[in-house]
Amino acid sequence: MRLTNENTAVVMDSTADFPDAQERFPNLRVVPLYVSFGAETFRDYVELDPHTFYARLRSASATPTTSQPTPQDFLATYEELAGYERIYSLHISSRLSGTCGSASLAAQELGGDAVRLLDTESVSVGISMLALGIRRLLERGTSDAEIEALAASHRQRSGLLFTVDTLEFLARGGRIGRARALAGSLLHVKPILTIADGEVVPLTRVRGRGREKALQEFRRRFEAATTAADGLHVGIAHAEADDAVAQLRALVLDARPQTEIELVTSLGAVVGTHAGPGTIGFFWFQD
Repeated sequence: MRLTNENTAVVMDSTADFPDAQERFPNLRVVPLYVSFGAETFRDYVELDPHTFYARLRSASATPTTSQPTPQDFLATYEELAGYERIYSLHISSRLSGTCGSASLAAQELGGDAVRLLDTESVSVGISMLALGIRRLLERGTSDAEIEALAASHRQRSGLLFTVDTLEFLARGGRIGRARALAGSLLHVKPILTIADGEVVPLTRVRGRGREKALQEFRRRFEAATTAADGLHVGIAHAEADDAVAQLRALVLDARPQTEIELVTSLGAVVGTHAGPGTIGFFWFQD
């Protein structure tokens, strides 16, 4: 079957941090996860925007909790897209969340083979950039094999770097992965982190109170992992770190002027619960 934007839809969960996906592209949908402050529960982006969330996080007496969408949440979205012949459902790493499992149960209940699930083994712009890559294929017409090859290439050949102000939030939420070894040793030190094999992994640490040294390390690794050729796509995400976005954008374009920065977004309430305010990072993929 030849797949196009007219007969193929792409579903993401809200950890993709792409809340306006449907406004921009009619065949994209986002299924929200949930974040709870005590007895109050909100749908990510739908009932709690990032700015309101971080303001509340700073004054909260206890860390909020997050939970995955229900299978029924996904089923309702899949049924809404019944007019499409194929649905690609892209999700946060299964090692970080049970979201992919909920989507799988919904696909089984729907029956047939219209829904294809992809565990991106990533998070935030790592998911949304894959969705944009799939749309590029759909624009010219593509196949299941080509989309699955692109997803595999994203897992194996993409890059993701981020730094946090503190590992406290990752540790509280149990998402710290192999970065646990750095906890408690970050006085005036910035950790440089990535996601590998679906979990948070430390790469190195840089000393300094501000972000300057971290951004220098970002540039060094970005240049080492890419070439001065076309087809380089970047997405930037941050948690209440607007000042660093301009610095990171300038860094990327100075290092690789041919880069297309496709997406700049704020980390939503669910990802922000685990990363914490002050987080800044970027994802790249070179076709």
